[in-house]
Amino acid sequence: MQRATMAKAGKLLTLSVSAGAGHMRAAAALARAGAGWHPPVAVPVIDTFRYVSPFLQNVSVGLYLEMVRVTPRVYGYIYRRLEDGRTSARTKVEFTRVLNRLTAPKLARLIAAEDPGALVCTNNFPLSVLDYLKRRGKLSIPVIAVITDFTVHSFWVFGGVDLYLVAGEALVPQLVRQGVEAGRVAVTGIPIDPVFAGSWDRQEEKARLGLRPDLPCVLVMGGALGMGPLQAVVEALGHMATPVQLLVVAGNNAVLKGRLARLAPTLANHVRVFGFVQEIHRLMAAADLMIGKAGGLSCAEALAVGLPIFIIDPIPGQEERNAEFLARQGAALLVEGPSRVAGDVENYLCSPEFRRSMSGAARGLGRPDAARAALGAITALVGWEGG
Repeated sequence: MQRATMAKAGKLLTLSVSAGAGHMRAAAALARAGAGWHPPVAVPVIDTFRYVSPFLQNVSVGLYLEMVRVTPRVYGYIYRRLEDGRTSARTKVEFTRVLNRLTAPKLARLIAAEDPGALVCTNNFPLSVLDYLKRRGKLSIPVIAVITDFTVHSFWVFGGVDLYLVAGEALVPQLVRQGVEAGRVAVTGIPIDPVFAGSWDRQEEKARLGLRPDLPCVLVMGGALGMGPLQAVVEALGHMATPVQLLVVAGNNAVLKGRLARLAPTLANHVRVFGFVQEIHRLMAAADLMIGKAGGLSCAEALAVGLPIFIIDPIPGQEERNAEFLARQGAALLVEGPSRVAGDVENYLCSPEFRRSMSGAARGLGRPDAARAALGAITALVGWEGG
């Protein structure tokens, strides 16, 4: 599309969905980057389903969370069946038809009231509505898709998207194969909190947390929901022969946090248990290794501080694809269940070469300034000055 004459920065309306925390965190990262832009860019964030219909929010997000928790294999099967654009075309048309009917009128009124210079989506579902409005001549401003994983699913691909922002160069061919021109793709990294672009010293962060400077620190995470075999992993590492210290994040899972807190004093290695953590960058900066899920945002944050990732039981679907990508790049290791985790961690900690290799690969993939890079690509498309 033709770029506008350079003008002062204005407003970007960001549409996301709170299915998991990552999509909303990416949107929040863009908002923080906008606040630090010169001149500032306003980036209001809308939880799309919650705004349009609390009922739709409860049904759609509730169904997704229930599937990944209770029947992840079913979710993975559906994800893979719809991964190929040719296979998913009919399903995509029917799904978006229903979604558009439910959400388009109210969303169109919101866009008119907010009058933004562009629309940014950190979740694929709002994209279908914006594409629908564009095809009917009811939307003329640019639409930007921010892909928050290390893969591209066909449900992100719509003709009405003016610009795709992706995690790395390897994703560009994936979009091209699905019919997107390479000129509509910018490699910026997944937007993460701009605080990750700061300078962090591992020993200083260990000292701030009261950790021993001479012992390796392993960060164990289960995402915002505290999912995965966290307790089994903590038990295995807690009795590991090689001395380590563990930082364990249970997220919003209060029941799990309580169980881990009771378990910690019984273990040979030192364990600190956290619930939901606002300053996760400090824990990541203190750690020598992260063990956890393969959510796009969490992985992007870890890579930004050069933190290698051991991934256990990724959720079939986008997490599985994230894990495969990061393992191919040498920044992650797929661990075959909690029973193997202690042995794999022992091997890693006892091999300086292994540690240097994984840390270097993680640092090479990391994009700590991704939120500013994304905002730069968006403002360049819209034709706004500043930086």
